[in-house]
Amino acid sequence: MTQNYRITLLPGDGIGPEIIAVAVDVLKLIAKQHDLNFEFQEAPIGGAAIDLTGNPLPEETLQTCRNSDAVLLAAIGGYKWDNLPRHQRPETGLLGLRAGLGLFANLRPAKILPQLIDASSLKREVVEGVDIMVVRELTGGIYFGEPKGIFATETGEKRGVNTMAYTQSEIDRIGRVAFETARKRGSKLCSVDKANVLEVSQLWRDRIIALSAEYPDVELSHIYVDNAAMQLVRWPKQFDTIVTGNLFGDILSDAAAMLTGSIGMLPSASLGATGPGVYEPVHGSAPDIAGQDKANPLAQVLSAAMMLRYGLDQPAAAEKIEQAVLKVLDQGYRTGDIMSEGMKPVGCRAMGDVLLQALEQ
Repeated sequence: MTQNYRITLLPGDGIGPEIIAVAVDVLKLIAKQHDLNFEFQEAPIGGAAIDLTGNPLPEETLQTCRNSDAVLLAAIGGYKWDNLPRHQRPETGLLGLRAGLGLFANLRPAKILPQLIDASSLKREVVEGVDIMVVRELTGGIYFGEPKGIFATETGEKRGVNTMAYTQSEIDRIGRVAFETARKRGSKLCSVDKANVLEVSQLWRDRIIALSAEYPDVELSHIYVDNAAMQLVRWPKQFDTIVTGNLFGDILSDAAAMLTGSIGMLPSASLGATGPGVYEPVHGSAPDIAGQDKANPLAQVLSAAMMLRYGLDQPAAAEKIEQAVLKVLDQGYRTGDIMSEGMKPVGCRAMGDVLLQALEQ
């Protein structure tokens, strides 16, 4: 019996429309092979939405996302909108989407693919076998805390203020996602904080420790964020699952991503307690190569696989896409960002074509 799903596409800016087109082609083929039916609906976000409506997240876009089974997002932002007021910038639309859908948990894998191990900037012996999942809290912390803004002091000097704040319930819900994720992986969870100087981190650590009693099978450790950054470069294989707050997770997940050699290869999933999740590559909009058929679509395709696995409960379809990606890498196909000597250079569209061929074999 055919299973039907409504998928909202958010191509966004820069290379977004190019890479999401490849992912849609892959999903259409996988749908035929697995008796699925995808109803795609497209909506503007980020800079594209600003140009159309003056708003980086139009209400119509948010409602369309809420009424879908999953959201596939490409990329937002670009030089064109960098000088706009903060509330009108593309990134504000992304934050609004996460808040509007209640997406409090971001899952970002950083896994070394054997075919690309030499693309990493670190030595083979350091990164070989790395397989890390960063679980980042998305809707609290310093990005959302109040008060915030730029204010004039009594002397007339300007003062910028942001507030890092977490409630017990916010920590508990992301903690449970992290423990459950670790349980499905290597049963090791490392919580990252700055409890030696920040009260909010002291509460974070206290709550994570309290939660650990519910997960006696998961080995829990703690590390300060500055040491975590160092250890990710020094000895990344010590980590399995990492959980941390919004700001620390934003930084550490990018650092973990670069262990793999290219941020253009990595997907992510943003999940809430209910409703649709958002699945997106971790790279940016790359406006410098937009429209030139140079983009790497593989992170977008792998994000579609995460959508199938985590959002639509279609693990077999997800596995087939992931194996197709490995197959084209085995065959030597590379976009410019992951190119190495002796490999076969292809553009965004051609990479999509060889993926389709791999899926049909």
